[in-house]
Amino acid sequence: MTQVATDPRTDSIFEDLEQLMWIGGRPTEAATGEWREVKNPAKRGSVIGRVPAAGIEDVERAVTAARGAFDPWRARHFTERARALAKIADEIEERAEDFARLTALDTGNALRTQARPEVTTLVALFRYFAGIAGEVKGATLPAGDAQLQYTRLEPLGVVACILPWNSPLMIAGFKVPAALAAGNTVILKAADDAPLTILLLAQICNRHLPPGVVNALTGRGSIIGDALSRHPGVDKVSFTGSTDVGRGVARQAGERLAHVSLELGGKNPSIVFPDAVDDELIDGLLAASRFTRQGQSCTAGSRLFLHEDVYDDVLDRLVTKLGSLKVGDPLDEATDMGAIINESQHRQIGEYLDEGRNDPRLDVLLGGSTPTEARLTEGFFHQPTVFGGAGNDFRLSQEEIFGPVLMAIRWKDTDDVIRMANDSHYGLAAYVWSHNLDNALNTAHRLEAGWVQVNQGGGQLVGQSYGGYKQSGIGREVSLEGMLAGFTQTKQINVKLRG
Repeated sequence: MTQVATDPRTDSIFEDLEQLMWIGGRPTEAATGEWREVKNPAKRGSVIGRVPAAGIEDVERAVTAARGAFDPWRARHFTERARALAKIADEIEERAEDFARLTALDTGNALRTQARPEVTTLVALFRYFAGIAGEVKGATLPAGDAQLQYTRLEPLGVVACILPWNSPLMIAGFKVPAALAAGNTVILKAADDAPLTILLLAQICNRHLPPGVVNALTGRGSIIGDALSRHPGVDKVSFTGSTDVGRGVARQAGERLAHVSLELGGKNPSIVFPDAVDDELIDGLLAASRFTRQGQSCTAGSRLFLHEDVYDDVLDRLVTKLGSLKVGDPLDEATDMGAIINESQHRQIGEYLDEGRNDPRLDVLLGGSTPTEARLTEGFFHQPTVFGGAGNDFRLSQEEIFGPVLMAIRWKDTDDVIRMANDSHYGLAAYVWSHNLDNALNTAHRLEAGWVQVNQGGGQLVGQSYGGYKQSGIGREVSLEGMLAGFTQTKQINVKLRG
């Protein structure tokens, strides 16, 4: 049985918080005069604070501010931009615990296992892109004595970053410092359900950047996100979220041929060979499952393909490990796994659980039901769930549940398991577990996924190229490659020289 974390619930310094948007270097209310409540996922009905409910006029104001700031910002020497990013990193690090606690409140992610590591990653990303700002450079071509031919990598202009609620700070770190280092200006659209950390990030950015370089809006995605995607003054839309919403963003931005990058959903395979079974495997599978983020991760290894020779052994050990996770208040240091973001997502996960529990072909090895323990009914909590006996064609094996649900599938033949792993319209991440180098790398090379890990299940690393295949997205982030491809455009210049 999953344990419930005990917590002498302590009031946060962020209770009853009211934060403003940032437009043109100034904190501002919405032109609509309206506000949105931000709810605490860990305590039903509890309001953390309020944020402005922006409208179309606010989008116009933000685009105008970002466009006005663009030319002076792009003209700065890269060392100036690098220094600004480094100062932002320093201040985030100084306030790391504030960011972490606000993340736990805002998203429901556990303080120890998720919120603090997310802030650490954010700091590292700002420092990384500060360090490579000077790599935005072109090439000189050998065109003979009568010609000077060279390229310039120039910023795109105004970049709208539309953020998700599951890891808003980390995803902002994928986009914002890369865009800024390349000379762009930015408009952040914070997620409806988790806007507070993004507004705090914007506040810090505006202490170290010229007015209008970083702007931040809050409000309904159907209004603000739509307006940013369609706006002729937005040169690129960088979106992270569901595949369904991403299609709409791509359609809207594509109608005006704007630049777009999309990091979308995943139903990621984790393939275990018989020789891989040891304690490190079980810890790695736990990390890959993203259960300590409540499974609310597009890179979660939620399809577990176990070779028939080790199927029972691995499941027994993994279920024991998952069953020891402590589910509870995200602000409690003892908590391993926090709360689901909102009631709608909580209910949707429950519907998947009902379907799995009522399917006679499936074995409920852990969880499988909406929690009934008193403390877990106070918020939007779900326990880890593992279904055995699954097939790759089951709906629960094909759809992204975005919750702590693992589908265990037997396999015998390597070609067959690779076929099943690739039998998905997603292609974001994959995991291969084998101490046989031929098995590991041959399998990794045949998987249709943008990011494959071998014998490890951790999160994205600063500097790696990150992005998806198929309907998991377009473009790359987190890396020098992603910055150059995603936030610059190439200009070719040819000059005839006099002899």
